[in-house]
Amino acid sequence: MLITFKTPVHADITMFGDVAKALIRLMGHSGSVPGALLAADIPAALAQLKAAVEANPEAPLDPQRDEERDDEGRAQSVSLKHRALPLIDLLEAAARDEKNVIWDT
Repeated sequence: MLITFKTPVHADITMFGDVAKALIRLMGHSGSVPGALLAADIPAALAQLKAAVEANPEAPLDPQRDEERDDEGRAQSVSLKHRALPLIDLLEAAARDEKNVIWDT
């Protein structure tokens, strides 16, 4: 499943469902899809997401993928910092222009 985040002032962001739901929960939302944030709620959600990233930026967001290994035996995972960056950019744009954010499959 793919989840797409939308706001009128930024390009749409599409993520794998498990990653998107984890980021939604880190914003302090229930993780339900479809969902939305009103413009007034975006600064708080953005602050929570940024705090989670700053607390542990190199943490893998998708623990079950930690089992995947490359030829040299190193774990292949994308850090929380890198996974969250596109969504942070979208939320910052929405907050700046006071626009709502929605997400859906």
